[in-house]
Amino acid sequence: MGRLILLALAVLVLLWLVRRALRSRRGPVPPPAELVGCAHCGVLLPRAEARGALGRHYCSEEHARLGPRRP
Repeated sequence: MGRLILLALAVLVLLWLVRRALRSRRGPVPPPAELVGCAHCGVLLPRAEARGALGRHYCSEEHARLGPRRP
């Protein structure tokens, strides 16, 4: 019974080491995209996909046309 536990532990350690080695070979993780909120509806989207108008960010041309939502 002791040999079986020792064998299972050795397999788990081996799997952990292999996964760790593979993870380090992938290279650095890219930084997450900066998110901005639509001035009209508040939805979050990456800055690169946002439409800009009058110094604000919008999720679509329609919301840019409508402008910021008034409270």
